[in-house]
Amino acid sequence: MEIAPATRMGPVELSVSDLERTLDYWQGVVGLRVLARDNGRASLGADTELVRFVEEPGAGSARGFAGLFHVALLLPSRRDLARWLAHAGQDRVALEGLSDHAVSEAIYLRDPDEHGVEIYADRPRELWEGRVRELMTTIPLDVDSLFGELDEPRVELPDGTVVGHTHLCVSDVDDTVHFYRDELGFELMAQLGPMAAFLAAGGYHHHVGANTWESRDRPKAPAGTARLLEATILVPDVEELERVAGRLEVDVEEGGITVEDPSGNPLLLTAGVGARPA
Repeated sequence: MEIAPATRMGPVELSVSDLERTLDYWQGVVGLRVLARDNGRASLGADTELVRFVEEPGAGSARGFAGLFHVALLLPSRRDLARWLAHAGQDRVALEGLSDHAVSEAIYLRDPDEHGVEIYADRPRELWEGRVRELMTTIPLDVDSLFGELDEPRVELPDGTVVGHTHLCVSDVDDTVHFYRDELGFELMAQLGPMAAFLAAGGYHHHVGANTWESRDRPKAPAGTARLLEATILVPDVEELERVAGRLEVDVEEGGITVEDPSGNPLLLTAGVGARPA
């Protein structure tokens, strides 16, 4: 049984070692704005919430454990991506990579706690729909072509930015595919043997990425690290939430379904108002 085609990803919650430093970075570099802040917690987004942070003073890096690989912020247009890249160049933002995936164009960076961030724009869906497995790749980003879209640099991410996908570090790819495909109902869009897999609802190129590049056979990140606290999956309505709960043999509680994948990555499945494919 497949998960509803309108399923998409929602906010990601992360622990951080220094909330003030985190807010400086995610506002001044990433370009989000603070939506709420209270008692060591903060919510950031554009016109909707995209990330939440919980301060855990002194937390160390969670790299090498299962957890977040990156949260991917999908911009409304290629021009928005060009504006953001111009800001990164103008303000000398440290980047980890610039990639063309055929289905999308992406820029990668890491925040002060080493949480991965992807900022990307999709290529028109008609160019890749139904062909993700054969087309999806990683080649250098054509920066000159991207800058052809440019009118002015812009750090602020525009309204309409969403969490396009959440990419996870996992301990075993086959176990991960079994859970997200056979239990939750996502479609397997592409797989790189035992190293990585990409799954989605509604024919999207991927809503969930998973890899073992740094985390094969490793446990989830422990307390005391800056780690993934929750990744949200938004299904379109309560009826779909109840169908998924039935497959998982769990109860729907207030707020949704809270489960862990086989690597211990914590998930919240909830009914999103007006949920739609990215």
